[in-house]
Amino acid sequence: MFALTRRGRAAGIAAGYLADLLLADPRRGHPVAVFGGAAAQLERRTYADSRGAGALHTGILLGALGLLGVAGRGRAWALAFAVFTALGGTSLNRVGGQMAALLADDDVAGARALLPSLCGRDPAALDPAGLTRATVESLAENTSDAQVAPLLWAAVGGVPGVLVYRGANTLDAMIGHHSPRYERFGWAAARFDDALNYVPARVTGLLVAVCAPVVGGSARAALRAWRRDASRHPSPNAGVVEASFAGALGVRLGGPTQYAHRLEIRPTLGDGRVPEVPDVARAVRLSRAVQAGAAVLALGLSAACRSGRRASPRSSAVWRVRVARPRAMRHPRRVPDGAV
Repeated sequence: MFALTRRGRAAGIAAGYLADLLLADPRRGHPVAVFGGAAAQLERRTYADSRGAGALHTGILLGALGLLGVAGRGRAWALAFAVFTALGGTSLNRVGGQMAALLADDDVAGARALLPSLCGRDPAALDPAGLTRATVESLAENTSDAQVAPLLWAAVGGVPGVLVYRGANTLDAMIGHHSPRYERFGWAAARFDDALNYVPARVTGLLVAVCAPVVGGSARAALRAWRRDASRHPSPNAGVVEASFAGALGVRLGGPTQYAHRLEIRPTLGDGRVPEVPDVARAVRLSRAVQAGAAVLALGLSAACRSGRRASPRSSAVWRVRVARPRAMRHPRRVPDGAV
């Protein structure tokens, strides 16, 4: 079985990225929604209030996605479809633009109704300032999770890599949060998602610094906020991208964060002013620039990596004959005199 050539992998990633730009997420029948439905059905059989049960649940689902990806590797159209399925950057930007418009019109009720499309916070507990901050923070985190990470995993892992990543990220959103039901059952999904996002989050932070001038920001301020504040965030990855966004936008993020099951007091990220409604539109522009930069980087990585094309058995046999035999002849086994 043959893996994709470098050109084929780059073509698949480019086609998937362009499809997301043009089509965004389908409203019905999205493969991620289908996967989520299957995960919910499986949970009825696998759930137990233990880490072991959660690890089994996560392993079954991601193992199935990995096998599906292996079946599709070697086909550029399969990679294009997988990338399109995994990406959510265009939908993220659209929702961010809608939030900016609603907040600019003082439509607090509309903004609260739209917020669940971005994050799991309790919208009823948020005033306009809280909605603004939640939107900027969610745009930052989802830029990494929904765009940069899938593109990087497609570049280095092909179809299996991007499918397993998207499955892990979906499971983290479904069961990887702190609640009485999922505190232990969702532990494996949350930790695996953290591991898969570790490098992409830091790549996102670097891209935010590079793209900061697009919104009138400073690369130095983005890197300074990342270095100083990210480690205080409870998430090893969200802290990096949120701090970078805060520094690039010149705002201050963090503070009390109300979720459905608990209140978290988040650390302060950045040392600027409190984010205002116009900063939502700026965050959307910064996110869009970072997404484009990630696409260019993914294409470059796919071109730099080995094609992965395996040599045929016949070619390998010829190589062994041509190389191994002369080496043996250079060091013949000595036979004692008189031996038969």
